[in-house]
Amino acid sequence: MASQEIERLAGALARLPGLGPRSARRAVLWLIKRRDSALPTLLEALAEVQEALVECRLCGNVDTVDPCAICADPRRDPRSLCVVEDVADLWALDRAHLFTGRYHVLGGRLSALEGVRPEDLTIGKLLDRVGQGGIDEIVLAMNATLEGQTTAHYLAERLEAFPVRITQLAHGLPVGGELDYLDEGTLAQALRARRPVG
Repeated sequence: MASQEIERLAGALARLPGLGPRSARRAVLWLIKRRDSALPTLLEALAEVQEALVECRLCGNVDTVDPCAICADPRRDPRSLCVVEDVADLWALDRAHLFTGRYHVLGGRLSALEGVRPEDLTIGKLLDRVGQGGIDEIVLAMNATLEGQTTAHYLAERLEAFPVRITQLAHGLPVGGELDYLDEGTLAQALRARRPVG
């Protein structure tokens, strides 16, 4: 039996996505074995991130600078905007290095069951960004779930008033699938085959 402190650490790690109790215990044992080298590095990195973490005021990404590295990158095409549900979706798409525009994070998706309404998301901020002009295309990159598609449909209706081309990721994404769990090949195909909404 491990000490209460070690069990608490294992319990905290077990709450991370993809780690269950066994994996968390293995991670704790690995850290304990390398406590002189790996543990201080991990603790320092966690403390630095906790201190510096901010939400980008432009897109909603999470970074250590504001605006985030993506919004500040002059090589990004400011005329193309990809709308995603969550930061994890942004990171998944950007990891594939296929979309060269900028992003907008909604902070969730519409859901009557969960009580998530349009005003609970950053839809107003999105409409303000588009209303400022300079955007030619909006890619609706919602998850292929009922709520994701409902959100995409709602956004498409709200964005009709603007002179922009509205596209969405091609179907072919698995129904019920979430962007963060898809491989880069699937994401690449979905982005290449995007099509107009409506």
